Amino acid sequence: MKPLTHPSRAELRIEAVLDAMANPTRLKIIERLADGEELTCSTTLPDVSPSTASRHWHVLREAGLLRARREGRIILHSLRREDLDSRFPGLLDSVLAAVRDALPARTDD
Repeated sequence: MKPLTHPSRAELRIEAVLDAMANPTRLKIIERLADGEELTCSTTLPDVSPSTASRHWHVLREAGLLRARREGRIILHSLRREDLDSRFPGLLDSVLAAVRDALPARTDD
C-alpha cells in the first residue's frame, strides 16, 4: 500500500494552500472538516465520482490542508488546523467566515 505523505508545517506554502482552496468542492470539504471530526471520502462527497473525489482529497493533502490516515481499508481525513493557524494566522478562519457569509440565508417557515 502506498504511504500517505504530508508536507511538514514548515513546508506549507501560501500559494499551494490558496490554490487548493480556490475550488468550491474543496472548500466544502474544508468547511465540513472545520468542526474537528475525521471524515471519509464517501461520507463527505457522496454525489461525486470516486476518481474526482480522490483527486480533491489528494490536492488538499498535498497542499497541507489535510492529514490522512489509514484505518484498515478506510482513509480518514482531518483538517490540519493547528499547522495552518501557526503558519498562516487567521487565514483559515477568514476563509471559513467568507464561505459561510456567502451561503444563502436560511428561512425557518
